[in-house]
Amino acid sequence: MQSYTIGQAARLLGVSPDTARRWADAGRVATHRDESGRRLIDGRDLAAFSVEVAQGSGAEEEPYTSARNAFPGIVTAVKLGDVAAQVEIQAGPHRLVSLLTREAVEELGLEVGMRATARVKSTSVHIDRV
Repeated sequence: MQSYTIGQAARLLGVSPDTARRWADAGRVATHRDESGRRLIDGRDLAAFSVEVAQGSGAEEEPYTSARNAFPGIVTAVKLGDVAAQVEIQAGPHRLVSLLTREAVEELGLEVGMRATARVKSTSVHIDRV
């Protein structure tokens, strides 16, 4: 049976190694040690856990994402076009603007005055509803 290191499991789950380690420490996914002392996760356990994560069993936790540079703030403007939309978030002294589809804005239910987190990765700004 295939086993995965914490780092490999984190990449497969789309989270940081620290998050995967915390989940293992909390007993959310079982681990065992190899002969060199590294913690491993059995492939079957990881597969079952990945389905659990995807089904939103951690709905009270932070969203799962690989994007770093999170800017929690408040939505200050939403401009909807026929297909595209523009969302502005004020996060402390930072004003972030994201261009996304109208469908995404409607799905997230984004509107002026609600809390949201802008996540910047490379040249992209991702929006998480809080």
